[in-house]
Amino acid sequence: MLIPKFITCLKNYTKEQFIKDFISGIIVAIIALPLSIALAIASGVSPEKGLYTAIIGGFIVSFLGGSRVQIGGPTGAFVVIVYGIVHKYGIEGLIFATIMAGIFLIVMGLLRFGSLIKYIPSSITTGFTSGIAIVILSTQVKDFFGLQMKEVPSEFGAKAIAYFHNFDSLNFQSLFIAVLTLVIIILWPRISKKVPGTLIAIIIVTVITMVFKLNITTIGSQFGELSSSLPKFVFPNISFKMINDLMLPALTIAILGSVESLLSAVVADGMIGGSHRSNMELIAQGVANIFSGAFGGIPVTGAIARTAANVRNGGRTPVAGMVHSLGLLVIMLLFMPYVKLVPMASLAAVLVVVAYNMGEWETFKTLLKAPKSDAIVFIVTFILTIFLDLVVAIGVGMVLASFLFMRKMADITEVKFILNDDEDKDANELIENVKMPEHISIYEISGSFFFGAANKFVTAMRDMGVPTRILIVKMSKVPFMDATAYHSFKMLYDFCRKNHTKVIILKIQEQPLSVLKKYGFVQIMGEKNFCNTVDEAIIRANVILSKM
Repeated sequence: MLIPKFITCLKNYTKEQFIKDFISGIIVAIIALPLSIALAIASGVSPEKGLYTAIIGGFIVSFLGGSRVQIGGPTGAFVVIVYGIVHKYGIEGLIFATIMAGIFLIVMGLLRFGSLIKYIPSSITTGFTSGIAIVILSTQVKDFFGLQMKEVPSEFGAKAIAYFHNFDSLNFQSLFIAVLTLVIIILWPRISKKVPGTLIAIIIVTVITMVFKLNITTIGSQFGELSSSLPKFVFPNISFKMINDLMLPALTIAILGSVESLLSAVVADGMIGGSHRSNMELIAQGVANIFSGAFGGIPVTGAIARTAANVRNGGRTPVAGMVHSLGLLVIMLLFMPYVKLVPMASLAAVLVVVAYNMGEWETFKTLLKAPKSDAIVFIVTFILTIFLDLVVAIGVGMVLASFLFMRKMADITEVKFILNDDEDKDANELIENVKMPEHISIYEISGSFFFGAANKFVTAMRDMGVPTRILIVKMSKVPFMDATAYHSFKMLYDFCRKNHTKVIILKIQEQPLSVLKKYGFVQIMGEKNFCNTVDEAIIRANVILSKM
């Protein structure tokens, strides 16, 4: 159903719920403030672009979305891909890629792809999420330790080497501020869970930096004056080369955004006992990305941590998400000049916490217990995300997972000779009631009959030798059949016809029968040779034998 949850929630909306949504929205805005700035800087763009994303994108996600409590904004998942786009194509390339990703998301929603996202294996999502966490950690080493470096390479290996060569320029004052920020963030929940520790930590270390005039890099010294004005509409110059170059990155943003937003919506459903509208959520995410990009923001998606904070603080309708965006807007307009005083080391510490929380570290403990195929896909996706590229990691991960899944399905598909099988009552009944039982053989196919398992069928045909006068193929355990399997089936029929053998198909299921009908195979064999019961097969076999 393509109706925003906001419209649905208005029907029974009360003043009491508005108060709860308003309070929750303000709290989430305070949580989102340092995160939005830190994620923007980590992505290679100026701090205010993170706020533009949370304000514009976050408002649209709540207003049009399919979840009651989803909070939209920049997230750690996009840091790697955004940094790469900015590094290679500049801000204009990022704007265009974000808008393209928004268009892809709208198309995905209109085509009802929301339910298909669940088919992406968890080994891939946990693999690239953990890989992204490591990459985010690697990007914060310079600011965390206050290293005096002009350029930080984008590649992970080159980055590690550069850090090693420049580690003697470590700034102990930056390190002190970073560690203090970490300690406050970790310990603050013991004092209060209502006020976010990240905000308290940044305020404290900023005051310390100003009072003691520490010689460390701040947002202002690195980025200059920050704009507190409203963003302006900007649309990039479009060229076929740019479309071609940014197609894959934009598609990656769309896939990442869809996966993360729907995962967040599922988590939120579990917390409030609700049910989100996945396709409406994708459309909302698409519109949010188009407007975020057009107004100078970065990619936006559902943020699991901020969504959970919204639920815990009483938010139950999209109004909370809209209040969160408007709250950030007021903060930006009034307090942006003070943001330039924030030490870069403190933001690095915030992102270290973000990276730690987003990493699927428990997965590493269970790797030895997990199926080998899942462990392989996880490790490959994880390593490729770190050392190569997120696009490559997801692509290779999906292909590898698909091949391993097909091999599993092929392994469980069997083609066996079941004559005189004590466990098969159908076979025994056929043999007992057919005239001249020595002239009949029975084979059974079990499992999905597709191109990965077709070779087993061909091998069984070769091992058959000269067939008997009647060959019965039992297919009651075949739920699926594809074109390659059909061609193998046709080979069997042609082989039997040359040897004057009649083929009877027993208990075929609906999908395989539909495939055979489309190819005209049912007409070629004759409908009489397709039997739904053992009694039909017995009668048909006796009729054939009486004519031989």
